[in-house]
Amino acid sequence: MTGAEGLLERFIRFAMKRQGILAGNIANVATPGYKAMDINFEDFLTGATLPLAETGPGQMQAAAEPGLDASVRVDDSAPWKDGNNVQMDTEVAKMNENALLFEGAMKLLGNRMDMYRSALKR
Repeated sequence: MTGAEGLLERFIRFAMKRQGILAGNIANVATPGYKAMDINFEDFLTGATLPLAETGPGQMQAAAEPGLDASVRVDDSAPWKDGNNVQMDTEVAKMNENALLFEGAMKLLGNRMDMYRSALKR
């Protein structure tokens, strides 16, 4: 996919990867020494632009899409006595936020597909 669909696809992949990391945090809530992790959304947004490449005189198209450059970061904030710093309420809130973003991206992608289907029927 290219253009907006490609961007939405990459966003959905990002949200899926983040959900897995957040679920891992929750799974390790009682693991001594475990540090909570998350994906840096700002890194993803920085790499989310679609650069244009000139393919001929007066012709432009989307250049190769960059990969998912979001970096996983470890939270080194004040841990509990056992060295673990996972806070269940924070992780659940992040998962809920991520689920809403995923749902929104899926809805937008579905709407775009509906527009294409509608155009093909005419």
